[in-house]
Amino acid sequence: MTTLEVIAPATGEVVGSYPAATADEVAEAVRQARSAASWWDGLGFAGRARRLDAWRRRIARGADELAELIHREMGKPRADAMLEIAMALEHLSWTTRHAGAVLGPSQRRPTSLTLNHKCTVEYRPLGVVGVIGPWNYPVFTPLGSLSAALAAGNTVVFKPSEYTPGVGAWLGNAFREAVDGPPVLRVVTGAGSTGAALCRSGVDKIGFTGSTATGRRVAAACAETLTPVLMECGGKDALLVDADADLDAAADAAVWGGMSNAGQTCLAVERVYVHRDVYETFLDKVVALARGIRAGKQIGPVTMPGQVEVIDSHIHDALDRGGRAVLGGPDAVRGRFVQPTILADVPEDSAAVTEETFGPTLTVTAVSDMDTAVELTNRSRFGLGATVFSRRNGPAIARRIRSGAVSVNAFVAHASIPSLPLGGVGDSGYGRVHGADGLREFAYARATTVQRFPSPLPLTSFYRPPWADAVVRVIVAVRHGLW
Repeated sequence: MTTLEVIAPATGEVVGSYPAATADEVAEAVRQARSAASWWDGLGFAGRARRLDAWRRRIARGADELAELIHREMGKPRADAMLEIAMALEHLSWTTRHAGAVLGPSQRRPTSLTLNHKCTVEYRPLGVVGVIGPWNYPVFTPLGSLSAALAAGNTVVFKPSEYTPGVGAWLGNAFREAVDGPPVLRVVTGAGSTGAALCRSGVDKIGFTGSTATGRRVAAACAETLTPVLMECGGKDALLVDADADLDAAADAAVWGGMSNAGQTCLAVERVYVHRDVYETFLDKVVALARGIRAGKQIGPVTMPGQVEVIDSHIHDALDRGGRAVLGGPDAVRGRFVQPTILADVPEDSAAVTEETFGPTLTVTAVSDMDTAVELTNRSRFGLGATVFSRRNGPAIARRIRSGAVSVNAFVAHASIPSLPLGGVGDSGYGRVHGADGLREFAYARATTVQRFPSPLPLTSFYRPPWADAVVRVIVAVRHGLW
């Protein structure tokens, strides 16, 4: 059996070993999940809700253990891991409580030509859903898809990231402890080949979260079997600061948004555009706050070894092109730990502005007005999220930004509110998790009509009387503007 060793990024120690599932083993997991699908669907929304609530309580009871596991496998501080778990449980609770109202039968109105029909729409489960999760938020992010897929009535095969397989296995074990019955949630661990096998396994949909580059490979593999995909990919999110902004709050949001989780967040603030009237004051505040953040204390190491090279190359490219490091710089990269780095005067065509850095760095740029800030924000091929700080014009600025979501006067509030959809446009992906939109991603719409009485206007028959055609002509003229 091939195994997958987990290396703690902070220490280099082996902290776990898990099986690397083969294509045959993935196929067997999907087969078992499919065999459980009719039972799980048959429980109905209320029956599934009771079981998902039991899973949620089991996760809550083991939160300290789970937070420690997150810390060991991917390096984030335990307190941040606990915050992630808390947000994930809020989303699981919302999804469980609202699935029936969102997906259950609802009536639709017929037209004047079909008044004799009762019309309903309901959202039925797809069957078996494959979920491919990331390592940077190994509970919060995959649980968005897991909870929606399960609440909708699907069974799930979950492949966690190869950097955090223990977290995924823990969630699967917690589900088995809390929920009796057939294998509704199966976990398969492994690297890219395991994920590719899941894409080709015949599941009814894939929910993927990861980099845009990996997302393209996932989409290509799924295209072979016309398997639909939910894509939550990378970002290059901007924070816009208007002249009337609360600069203390905006600076705090920029530093947390850019540096928390060592910048390893798809929704991280990577670019900041500041009105020139307050630029110097804002930059001083950001530097002062970021100077108190240290890798190894408030933020953890860079989890993926190869990402250190990307971060380092972006810093060097920015400086080579005329930018300046007002905090950090090339010396900030020390092994797997990267100290906060603030870059100013960085050209807009540099890698630090155009490509996802995924590290604790910010580019801070002065702009003449918010029109320019919006234009520069929208130049990116990514469109995941954005943040706007303005006392008077925040919503108006937000409406002009091309992204899946915008938060005004707070960083990434939209991701923490369970009723709101989360997802991007452009290279940030397609489809949505969270909220009603996230539930509908894992179901298909089924329309049903029931004829209540024979139509007084018989139209769908070869033997309809001539007068019926005359009535149709009158209806067209009256209802659609010919008379």
